[in-house]
Amino acid sequence: MRVLVVKTSSLGDIIHTLPALSDAKRIYPEITFDWVVEEPFQEIPKWHTAVEQVIPVALRRWRKNKWKAVHSGELKNFIKHIRQQKYDHIIDAQGLLKSVLITLISRSSSKIGLSWKSVREPLASIFYQKRAVVPWEQHAVVRARALFANALNYEIPTHIADYGIDNQRLSSCNLQQPYCVFLHGTTWDTKHWPETYWIELAKIAAKSGYSIQLLWGNEIELARANRIAAVVPEAIVIPNKLKLSEVASILAQAKGIVTVDTGLGHLAAALSVPTVSLYGPTDPKRSGTWGQRQIHLSPDFSCAPCFGRVCAYKGEKTVEPPCFADLTPTKVWQHLVQQLGGI
Repeated sequence: MRVLVVKTSSLGDIIHTLPALSDAKRIYPEITFDWVVEEPFQEIPKWHTAVEQVIPVALRRWRKNKWKAVHSGELKNFIKHIRQQKYDHIIDAQGLLKSVLITLISRSSSKIGLSWKSVREPLASIFYQKRAVVPWEQHAVVRARALFANALNYEIPTHIADYGIDNQRLSSCNLQQPYCVFLHGTTWDTKHWPETYWIELAKIAAKSGYSIQLLWGNEIELARANRIAAVVPEAIVIPNKLKLSEVASILAQAKGIVTVDTGLGHLAAALSVPTVSLYGPTDPKRSGTWGQRQIHLSPDFSCAPCFGRVCAYKGEKTVEPPCFADLTPTKVWQHLVQQLGGI
């Protein structure tokens, strides 16, 4: 059986889909998957042992310059490529109109997605031959596993999620042990743990005999990492932007990880690294890291989770954002030590 998965983005969403492939492989040992994914994330599906071919797409880039996409031949070549294979099933795990377009041009008489009430963009469900009803309140990993079980006709698994990542497919990493990784970068301002807390946590980790690896993805994150390293000599700023497989290797060999709500936190969970994840405005019950050796810390704060990109709190603020005030470095380190089995 050959199945095409359409899940183009984002980092966390792609990682959340991996256990569904492992479930299907357990039921149907002969099954193989091809996967359509946005080009910046094309490394991730390759890590799974059941994925045979990754088909990169550049919808984000093409939207910015539609004329170039057409006249360069990129769009034509993508369509030609995706139509070369006829699939037993196509599973649209994205649930958007843009992913439906990819599903429609692909070759299969069995195109499957979420139902009208389950999908992110309801109009997408019109174009599927089979529709899965999956409750919104479930975690993203559970939703993906339920979709695949419905699509391929097996019982929804209840065992611990297996992300199916083959560590041999990751790039090698030779950093001096032991080290922890701090994932301090995220998208919303309200999801950022206070920088002063990161500095204090780095001091605590250093006193416990750990170096700290600071990853970054843009100039703002690089500047923050440099400020932390300027205060704590044991904090090391990774010098260059890395490929995702290189980042994964660094995470896989870490003794422990502290992360805010960000895609790389989900990668840490997929690699089963002891991780403490910090949630302020967001709710880990729906989109928290999912896996073994994961601890979620949420604040006891009047308006959290607010799901707001801008903080609307009008009371007294001791740190910014204020909902993180009681998630102190000492408390976070104590939970990480529990994950590590004591020091």
